[in-house]
Amino acid sequence: MSSPTLARAPRRAIFEAEHEDYRESFSKFLAAEVVPFTEQWERDQVVPRSLFQKAAGHGFLAMEVPEQYGGPGVSDWRFNVILGEEMARSGVGAAFAGPLLHTDVCLPYIMASADDAQRDRWLPEIAAGEKILAIAMTEPGTGSDLAAIKTRAVREGDDFIVNGQKTFITNGVNADLVIVAARTSEDKHGGLSLIVLERGMDGFERGRQIEKLGQHASDTTELFFNDVRVPAANLLGAEGSGFLQLVSRLVPERLTLATSSIAGAECALEMTLAYVKERKAFGKPIGSFQHSRFTLAELHTRVTITRCFVDRCIERYVDGTCTVAEAAMAKYWTTDLLCDVTDAGVQLHGGYGYTTEYPIGKAWVDARITKIYAGTNEIMKELIGRTLGL
Repeated sequence: MSSPTLARAPRRAIFEAEHEDYRESFSKFLAAEVVPFTEQWERDQVVPRSLFQKAAGHGFLAMEVPEQYGGPGVSDWRFNVILGEEMARSGVGAAFAGPLLHTDVCLPYIMASADDAQRDRWLPEIAAGEKILAIAMTEPGTGSDLAAIKTRAVREGDDFIVNGQKTFITNGVNADLVIVAARTSEDKHGGLSLIVLERGMDGFERGRQIEKLGQHASDTTELFFNDVRVPAANLLGAEGSGFLQLVSRLVPERLTLATSSIAGAECALEMTLAYVKERKAFGKPIGSFQHSRFTLAELHTRVTITRCFVDRCIERYVDGTCTVAEAAMAKYWTTDLLCDVTDAGVQLHGGYGYTTEYPIGKAWVDARITKIYAGTNEIMKELIGRTLGL
């Protein structure tokens, strides 16, 4: 069942009129180019590559790429926020997760660290959606511990020889350029480097497509590197700078997840409120029972307060003052909240909540992973705890 039409949220103080115009355009794009095909893409467990090109053509992909390379040259991160929020409100978060990862997670590494030659080689096709990006950090035995990465890149003349394995790689099927975190020395933190592997390199193989519980339209795979010879010209930034590059991008990555999670929680709450006002039991709407009112009052309060904090984090990130701890708080709090809201929504929908007839069930299944990726919520609490001197 398709998602219901939701009321447009009022304009928030952190956005200008141009942002709301962009929001409206993107919402229309999703309605025309994504929503009608999402069910098929869920079954396929991958979106077509043409989606990236269509998004680029409408100004919804790789907006940060400068005009000289064929991009819009827009560096205002609030436009990226709008992409995540509208994906959630349209109920197609997994279907547009690939283009958002390309734009909001992977591209900034290229923009921050690529030299002029790399920019000339990669940016025009990245901007056009013709070369799709992925980033490969997670390994079967490392999880959230970046310092434990075992994939190796050994220098041999003008090349690196890369060996190792990565897992849970979003865009793993579609990706043409994969930013790989690999160990170039034994130094725990200073021994990591970022190297860009390209589709078609000998020894670069894609493994099975991982069968996930939810978010099926977002392709997720294993990657294998068997003596892959990669030109040293594909080293992104200085050798040994990988750990610092990765850490520098964790704040916006976690805020990206926080912004889509609070938007998803608002959407799920709105769907549930609409349902309990219409569904009757014992001759009256189920929303009129005290337990339902108290549950929804509590969730409404938590969502409203959380929205204020997330908007403050967005504002602080835009002006360069959002801290690692604040991003960690936003990530763990919003994803916990999203799971709580969708779980309550399923319960209040009764048996229908556990079917595919109502979108709340899909929202519930898709929400669960958010407490795990971009650093587990347990890791977020550990980071916050360290700032307290604990």
